[in-house]
Amino acid sequence: MLAIIDYQMGNLRSVQKGFERVGVSATIINQPDLIRTADRIVLPGVGAFGDAMAELRRRELIEPIREHILAGKPFLGICLGLQMLFDVGHEGGQFAGDTQEGLGIIPGEVRRFELPTEYKVPHMGWNGLAIRRRCPVLRDIPDGERFYFVHSYYVAPRDAGVIATETDYGGNFCSSIWHENIFATQFHPEKSQSRGLELLKNFAAW
Repeated sequence: MLAIIDYQMGNLRSVQKGFERVGVSATIINQPDLIRTADRIVLPGVGAFGDAMAELRRRELIEPIREHILAGKPFLGICLGLQMLFDVGHEGGQFAGDTQEGLGIIPGEVRRFELPTEYKVPHMGWNGLAIRRRCPVLRDIPDGERFYFVHSYYVAPRDAGVIATETDYGGNFCSSIWHENIFATQFHPEKSQSRGLELLKNFAAW
C-alpha cells in the first residue's frame, strides 16, 4: 500500500490525484496502525512547522513514521514533509522566535529566507533544479527542469552529502534530499505538471 498521511496540514487530494494520474493507487490514512502496514508513505504538508509537529504528536503519528523510515521502507516528503525530517525549525527566523523540535531523522535545521528586498518571501512560483546527485526518484528528470515552489523556509542539512538538488533564489538552497530510503522535496511535484507526475511515478516504482 502507498499511503498518504493525513494530519490536517496539506492538500491531500492533490497528491492522491497526482498518483492516480500515473496509474498508482494511493490511500489517505490517519491511523498509526495503518502507517505500520504501508509499503511506502508520503508525508505532504503546508503551513507552520510547529503546528504540523504538534498535529503529528497529537495524533500519535510520529513513532510510526520513524519506524517506517528506520525499517528501510520508501518515504517521500513534500514541502513541510521535507522540513519536519530535520532536527529543528526556526519559526521566527534563524536567530529569533521559537525553535521547534522536528522528527530528528536528518541532522540540520529549517531556516527562514533572509534575502535582499528584490526577492519576495515566500518564494512562490516555478524555479529550476540543479541536480547534485542522481537518484531513482529523479530518473529521466533533466537537470535544470522547473518545478513549483511555495515556501518561506528552507532546509539546511548538516551533511551536504544528503542534498539531491539545489535551487537558486537569491543564492542556492537545498530543494530536495536523498538519504537511503528517504527522498523529500521542498517543491510540490503534485503541482508541477508532467515532470512532477513523472517524479511521483518514479517514487511509486522505487
